[in-house]
Amino acid sequence: EDVVGLDSSIIHNPTTWKSSGHLDGFSDPMVDCKETKLRFRADQLFYSPIILKEFGEKIGFVCVQEANDDQMVKDAKKQAKKILKEKELKGQEYEAFSFKELIEATEEEMSEIPSPASGKPTLTMPRDFNLMFQTSVGAATDKSSTAYLRPETAQGIFINFKNALGTSRQKIPFGIAQIGKAFRNEITPRNFIFRSREFEQMEVEYFIPPGDDVWPAYHEKWMAECKDFLIDLGLKEDLMGWDVHEGDKLAHYARACTDITFRFPFGTQELMGIAARGNYDLTQHSEGSGKSLEYYDDATKEKYLPHVIEPSLGVDRLILALICSAYAEDEISGEKRNF
Repeated sequence: EDVVGLDSSIIHNPTTWKSSGHLDGFSDPMVDCKETKLRFRADQLFYSPIILKEFGEKIGFVCVQEANDDQMVKDAKKQAKKILKEKELKGQEYEAFSFKELIEATEEEMSEIPSPASGKPTLTMPRDFNLMFQTSVGAATDKSSTAYLRPETAQGIFINFKNALGTSRQKIPFGIAQIGKAFRNEITPRNFIFRSREFEQMEVEYFIPPGDDVWPAYHEKWMAECKDFLIDLGLKEDLMGWDVHEGDKLAHYARACTDITFRFPFGTQELMGIAARGNYDLTQHSEGSGKSLEYYDDATKEKYLPHVIEPSLGVDRLILALICSAYAEDEISGEKRNF
């Protein structure tokens, strides 16, 4: 009853994304292999030194693409075996791999880390790659006609906050929900539906009164209700977990963010995020547009920019999690049956 629906535009003016920070900061680190010309996301590559057990000596590095733990170790062992053979150290035992994201590598380490494509140290240093799809609106193709496909549905909600508030006559706390396509110019689409350029997204922006003593209770409430919602849909609770974002993992605008994770057959992945976004977005769009997005509270006789709790869920991931939860095996007369 306190959540209304919205269907906002897929194509937005650049000022929307300038205000939200997407134009300058919505990017992924990218590296190129100078020999094969292949391109990788640096945060999807993991490197580890090869350290001999007997001498404690580092003889090189391995570098593998993101996958489940077993597959990454398997790929790393293949590379290590090749390096040991080249250095005439075949059969030498080495310590367990200690993987780090490639974005953590120093320039000196990058000069030794092999490319997964060439097997040689031919990777460039990481650099930022904007993830938004650019298009042109109108007959002319120049700077003034530039627009972008939305990389998330949330910003369409924020710029329509006043419209939704006025037409629905809601009082805070209330929410605006949207389901629709989002588009991201992924450098290397992979991992099935987890790194795709087009996907279906469900988001709620739940607007609440400001105050550091207010949002924690709403955040906890939405976390509990989101988990109950997923269980009611049919997800197995024993396959679900929590991932609390802290430190560098927490977005600069967020007060808090916790993901509900799901253990798929190929590894644990984020399924749904519940973020306390503060009033960052409404503040940015208010400043960018020059229009006040303040709310007048009849009860307290105050004007303020509401804070936001944002549950966000990928529809494709949800369907896959439901299929995995429904999968079962039975044995009848020694014969395994799947259903």
